[in-house]
Amino acid sequence: MSDPSPHILVVDDHRDIRETLARYLIKNGLRATTADSAAQARKALKAASVDLVVLDIMMPGEDGLSLCRHLVSSSNMPVILLTAMAEDTDRVIGLEIGADDYVTKPFNPRELLARVRAVLRRTSAVPKERDPVEEETLTFDGWTLFVPKRQLVDPEGVNVPLSSGEFQLLCAFLKRPKMVLNRDQLMDLTSGRTPNVFDRSIDNQVSRLRRKIEADPKNPELIKTVWGGGYLFSATVGGAEE
Repeated sequence: MSDPSPHILVVDDHRDIRETLARYLIKNGLRATTADSAAQARKALKAASVDLVVLDIMMPGEDGLSLCRHLVSSSNMPVILLTAMAEDTDRVIGLEIGADDYVTKPFNPRELLARVRAVLRRTSAVPKERDPVEEETLTFDGWTLFVPKRQLVDPEGVNVPLSSGEFQLLCAFLKRPKMVLNRDQLMDLTSGRTPNVFDRSIDNQVSRLRRKIEADPKNPELIKTVWGGGYLFSATVGGAEE
């Protein structure tokens, strides 16, 4: 029987740091694998299922920011960055490209463990896609979204332009129809889980999207507000062939 404990990949070119941290994580009930470079990390990710990556920014060869960008864009993998005090710019860039959190070296292992558990709780709370969507074209209530082109067409056949944020938000709803999604979950699904984003930013994105797809944005029928919960996309979603 496989071990259900979360599996953490620790990537750092300093052996003492990665091995000590891995032992601490294992001692506290997690599984841990180590890698000394981005190349080794890629191999480890192919060899086993990983739930979260603790990733050093400054490494020889491919650096942590490059690997972070790859992980977030290709797999939506949760990432916690390890940074030095002088790496302020790199830390900001890391958050902008989608890292979940960062810890500054030298760090307290107990603090990092708390951050790991917090990120795992938050990312595991995001509802899975009801039916994983493979179609390049999605339909709802007479509307059609051509996913690769990021093109939205209304029931009359008119193109409706979408910003990047509106497109990501609409995709999040279309892949999880009839599910209540709270603000934290929507941020996870649309903005790369960047910290320090005000909850109201999601409300504003929803308002803008409603103005584009709702017959009456003040009385929305497609994107419902669930008081105390978040938002729910009420329409049935299908592929173009359905």
